[in-house]
Amino acid sequence: MFNHIMVGSNDIERSKRFYDAVLGTLGAGEPHRNQAGTGHTRLFYRHDGSTFCISEPIDGEPATFANGGTIGFKCHSPEQVKLFHDTAVTHGGTSIQDPPGLRVGAMGDMYLAYVRDPDGNKLCAIHRPKPGA
Repeated sequence: MFNHIMVGSNDIERSKRFYDAVLGTLGAGEPHRNQAGTGHTRLFYRHDGSTFCISEPIDGEPATFANGGTIGFKCHSPEQVKLFHDTAVTHGGTSIQDPPGLRVGAMGDMYLAYVRDPDGNKLCAIHRPKPGA
């Protein structure tokens, strides 16, 4: 369904350090660095057919995070959810909501962890175990 997701950053090198570490827990490699036509830097992390981008705002205004927005990253295990969370916090992110762990609800069992990146973007690490597993 998605081709890419892009978030803004007020400090592209700080964001690169954060996302190199955090997306590395999911297997993403070094991002492609691109200069927008206006000279603003953008980073493109490509992995498993998806692209996650970070950009200095092209309009010259400060980057802000979306109120009510969350970006969910699919994990392969509960351990990877915890690693994503702990790596994010170690690299300048902030843990938010409940601690990483199992949530049981109407949408089925899920292992979740929520963090904010250094620019305030809300990220979710999620693993949905197979039913009966």
